[in-house]
Amino acid sequence: MRIHYFAAARAAAGVREEEVGQFPTLGHLLDDATSRHTGTTDSGLSLADIVQRCTFLVDGARAGRDRSLEGATRVDVLPPFAGG
Repeated sequence: MRIHYFAAARAAAGVREEEVGQFPTLGHLLDDATSRHTGTTDSGLSLADIVQRCTFLVDGARAGRDRSLEGATRVDVLPPFAGG
């Protein structure tokens, strides 16, 4: 499975994307990612702080933490974006 991080999530994770193993749910995957990526953004936010405000897409469909990842290949981590 591949995780793609955008904007502040990318800054906190320190990577644009990464290959990870399989996880039963999106929540399990996010818990793993936040435990491994402990850096912060320039404003001091950790990935754990940021994912609390994010929208997630699993293979292009919006998903919550309880979403099964069985058969999934991609997760997008999308923080709120500013602008109009």
